[in-house]
Amino acid sequence: MTSPYFSQSRSGVPRGGVHTGGRRPADSLGSRLGRRRRNVDPVSSVEVKVEVEEARISEPRPSSAPLSAVGCHKLLQQASVQPKTETDALLLSSQGRRRKQIKVEYDEDQGVSLVKTEQWEPPDWKKQLGFIREMRSGRDAPVDHMGAEKCYDTDAPAHVRRFQVLVSLMLSSQTKDQVTAAAMQRLRAHGCTVENILSTDDETLGKLIYPVGFWRTKVKYVKLTSAMLQEEFGGDIPNSVEGLVRLPGVGPKMAHLAMDIAWDQVSGIGVDTHVHRISNRLFWLRKPSKNPEGTRKALEEWLPRELWSEMNWLLVGFGQQVCLPINPLCSLCLNQHSCPSAHKNSPTKRPKAGSPHSPSPKTSVKTKTEPELQCALKDERTKKESLSSPVSPTTQRRRLKTKLSH
Repeated sequence: MTSPYFSQSRSGVPRGGVHTGGRRPADSLGSRLGRRRRNVDPVSSVEVKVEVEEARISEPRPSSAPLSAVGCHKLLQQASVQPKTETDALLLSSQGRRRKQIKVEYDEDQGVSLVKTEQWEPPDWKKQLGFIREMRSGRDAPVDHMGAEKCYDTDAPAHVRRFQVLVSLMLSSQTKDQVTAAAMQRLRAHGCTVENILSTDDETLGKLIYPVGFWRTKVKYVKLTSAMLQEEFGGDIPNSVEGLVRLPGVGPKMAHLAMDIAWDQVSGIGVDTHVHRISNRLFWLRKPSKNPEGTRKALEEWLPRELWSEMNWLLVGFGQQVCLPINPLCSLCLNQHSCPSAHKNSPTKRPKAGSPHSPSPKTSVKTKTEPELQCALKDERTKKESLSSPVSPTTQRRRLKTKLSH
């Protein structure tokens, strides 16, 4: 027979070491199965181990055919460059293929809730604003009759009206509305145009605007502003806040008011000393402000834009009539129950330096106490001693001689 079972040598040593001669001993079932596996899959033990490791790290092969050594080597090379994650697999795709886009999704049921931050606003501000409107319904404050809206010539051309609005705002700084309106009336009679202002000398212009606050400085500012308007803007005023604040003597408050009154555009809130004071008293600011510009920025953060235009004339008139700088009329105010500053002592007005009521500086006190005041103190001491203790006649004669000798 040519069967492979009979092709091997018939002589051999059994497991117990006893020769059986020429006769082959009977094979057990385990030995026959082992020989059959070796004949069917003649792969070395090393290759079998490699195949087992490949089966762990790679997908199962579609065919059940045995792997050769070359095939196992290729599988090992592929396993060495196999990406660890799915993202790496997308990034290490072949050059011929287009990279796939990664879609990131978030689970909604993770216990993370998006909190919507609400804008800060002062409590009861709508109620307080309504009461201020009610108290200002008569429109009988000085700003209503002599403000910047009433100081220009309604029959003048548009660019002249805008220039007069700007000049009235420049003169109103640190000045009461009555004084500003009178100065503007004199300027309009003289001819309040860019050309006439430039042709007027400083002395005449000073007499026209006197007694507005800082009238000498304002004469220079008005002349410089008129020259700048003539050269750069053709006699008209700029139509932007950036252009207006470039003019000499024009600040943010004047610029926003000029945009509102002259150009009918709301660019911001015009905050003067009245708006600044009342906003801080009502606690309409997140933090107390120290200057009008800080108050303007704080108000514009929360106040609706449709209310910006009326804030100036509304609070200015309220500050002129009720919420006065010194001794406000809280008993007449409708907001006395909701205002945090109601019925509190207002700060006392400090007298100007050099006035009879102003306290003398420390240096002047020192100079007074050196020669004259010291002599006066000595005289007072001697008088007190003479009144308190009896003096003998001899001591009186001695004191009299010393006085006569001096």
